[in-house]
Amino acid sequence: MMLIHAALAIVLFLGLVAAPAAAEAQAAAKIHRIGLLESAPPGPAADTFGQWGAFREGLRTLGYVEGSSLAIESRWADDKYERLPNLAAELVRLNIEVFVVRTTPAALAARSVTQTIPIVILSAIDPVGAGLVVSLARPGGNITGLTTMAPDLSAKRVQLLKEMMPRLSRLAVLWNSANSANAAAWRETREAARTLGVQLQSRQVEDAKDFERAFELIARERPDALLIVEDALIVGHTKQIADFAIRERLATMLGNPAVLEGGDLIGYGPNVREMARRGAYYVDKILKGAKPADLPVEQPTKFELVINMNTAKALSLTIPPSLLLRADRVIE
Repeated sequence: MMLIHAALAIVLFLGLVAAPAAAEAQAAAKIHRIGLLESAPPGPAADTFGQWGAFREGLRTLGYVEGSSLAIESRWADDKYERLPNLAAELVRLNIEVFVVRTTPAALAARSVTQTIPIVILSAIDPVGAGLVVSLARPGGNITGLTTMAPDLSAKRVQLLKEMMPRLSRLAVLWNSANSANAAAWRETREAARTLGVQLQSRQVEDAKDFERAFELIARERPDALLIVEDALIVGHTKQIADFAIRERLATMLGNPAVLEGGDLIGYGPNVREMARRGAYYVDKILKGAKPADLPVEQPTKFELVINMNTAKALSLTIPPSLLLRADRVIE
């Protein structure tokens, strides 16, 4: 009888020892599922700035391995914003733990289908103005992430163009008016132009088919320069815009200096690749239990000024030495 009791005690002991180990193994085997919702079409056009690649790199640095500890579900809207809510709903049905988006339209679509699943935005233009968050310090809902501060930078970009081209009097602005986040950038640009005595020519696009018509109007009006307000739609047509500007011998200002090798003249803004990499930190925090409402929206701390001297020479422009000295990078 004593032997039976002893055997039962040993079995019970072994069970108690094995239980935590089994629980740990089960926890270690958990695969986190996140959903990427993208406004642009799939392929290189959606990652012109390398944001998605940088985001994935950030996840790897934090120890996540796709196919092992992480599953990423992606949905692409092909520049058709009306498709975003349905695509967001598809991701919800896949039981994702976190939404990750680059654009304001994608963030709004994700929020329209869930008030509980956290949403991390990698490069919001104006998250407060667009109604994504209550404030940067206290987002207040299920959305957090990073902002490019684009509206605040719009005036600076007009100033830089005026400094580079003192005789600048007519400036064409190419922007996507279907993206509500761009309204603040347009207002800021308009105010800066008024202060500097520059006449604006607003050229709006809302779909891929609108670009050719916008180009025709810009070519006909012959502005002194072209300011490009970037979002997912605009970014997907970066090469097309650069080719047009080169053909028309038109100086261009970009909000993202990372792609000036395409032939644009000047770029000023934050490094969105680094912002996307930082976005992985937000996802990691949320997967470990943090609430989006408690994670402040992060603003960039460094802005890069890049000048393409090859383009300046092609346009017969002399860049002021004071501007060259302030440049973070000069392409020659």
